[in-house]
Amino acid sequence: MPIDKSIDYSAVTPEIETLARRYLTDHAIRPEMYVKYAVNRGLRDLNGNGVLTGLTEISEIQSSKMVDGEKVPCEGKLYYRGVDVEQIVAGFITEKRYGFEEAVYLLLFGELPGAAQLADFQRLLAGYRSLPTNFVRDVILKAPNADMMNTLARSVLTLYSYDAHATDNSIENVLRQSLQMIALFPLLSVYGYQAYSHYVLDQSLYIHNPVPELSTAENLLHILRADGQYTELEARILDLALVLHAEHGGGNNSTFTMHVVTSSGTDTYSAVAAALASLKGPKHGGANIKVVQMFEDMKRTLPDWTDEAAIEQYLRALLHKEAFDRAGLIYGMGHAVYSLSDPRANVFQHFVELLAKEKGRCEEYALYAAVARLAPRIIGEERRIYKGVSPNIDFYSGFVYSMLDLPLELYTPIFAVSRIAGWSAHRIEELVNAGKIIRPSYKSVKKRVEYVPLGERG
Repeated sequence: MPIDKSIDYSAVTPEIETLARRYLTDHAIRPEMYVKYAVNRGLRDLNGNGVLTGLTEISEIQSSKMVDGEKVPCEGKLYYRGVDVEQIVAGFITEKRYGFEEAVYLLLFGELPGAAQLADFQRLLAGYRSLPTNFVRDVILKAPNADMMNTLARSVLTLYSYDAHATDNSIENVLRQSLQMIALFPLLSVYGYQAYSHYVLDQSLYIHNPVPELSTAENLLHILRADGQYTELEARILDLALVLHAEHGGGNNSTFTMHVVTSSGTDTYSAVAAALASLKGPKHGGANIKVVQMFEDMKRTLPDWTDEAAIEQYLRALLHKEAFDRAGLIYGMGHAVYSLSDPRANVFQHFVELLAKEKGRCEEYALYAAVARLAPRIIGEERRIYKGVSPNIDFYSGFVYSMLDLPLELYTPIFAVSRIAGWSAHRIEELVNAGKIIRPSYKSVKKRVEYVPLGERG
């Protein structure tokens, strides 16, 4: 049968719309079915707690404690390899050092490095911070698009072709591949944006080389900005953001994806691309973009940003699906695990205020602070919730990125620049400890029907 070339096959046709409506009508599984068959939908029980699917030494989240035999919420804690993240941050902030490289070492090797070990590790990463010859010209500058996560994933998959040992899953080789990607992710992300900015937005094209002596955060700002300049506070706050996003308990969607895909025996590049695909989702890595967009709408809507009655009215309108995207959510509030507080947000908040003062954006920070104070109470009044609600790190990170003049298109890739550290640690842990492919079970609730010959179907 000849193809009808008059049809736009990139568009949704009326036939496809009909099929889609029929599917939604005939095949949507009712929520009560999950209760009937005791199925933990989304690997969460009826109380919203994650179902245990593995063991890890890499990180731990604490959101509750046992008191007199009863589980009660507590202030949130996050541990990297057993070390409290708040103590890690206090350590490098007090000593006026950049901390991301130290956090990467801890996550990968399970212990805090000594001064000589850390210096050697920083030199190792600097040596890996170089793309193959002509990679920028032949890969990154070709077919630029607005989705930097797709651009990043394409670059990762293409690196497979440049690796003579791409399919070698020995721990030594996977560690080498992981270190290279940790070093290269800032370049792949920023260069991808520069290509988009030039070819799509008609801006000047500039490709800065990284500087070996600079930290990951410093290099990211250096290669992003036309003049390569940044303040010390800017670099230190970006470094802090990278540390706080580097890993989170192992049960998040992208890290679980890394475990699942790694368990199949596939190569490092494919596993990382799969994790990137997960992180790209707006329910995961794109959450801080929604926070920024929500606040932009709030600032346009409220004539007086200090009027707390008006702020409260706007927040209630959000929950009633009457404002912003009408999704019924106050973005940046609440977390799947934490209840009373997100320790990452607590650490971040003070430095966000410092940056707001440097950037002359104190009025906006005051608006964020007001929402952070009012929203938990309003959500508690408007919603039946089984645990507390507090600002999460996404509440602040998008505001920080906007103050750093980072383009919105890079918000999620910068998350990936950080989280590749945790993904790499989990991939290695899966390879070391697991011998079976991860294969969950689904229960079929479809009634069996007889096959009907084609000529007898209506």
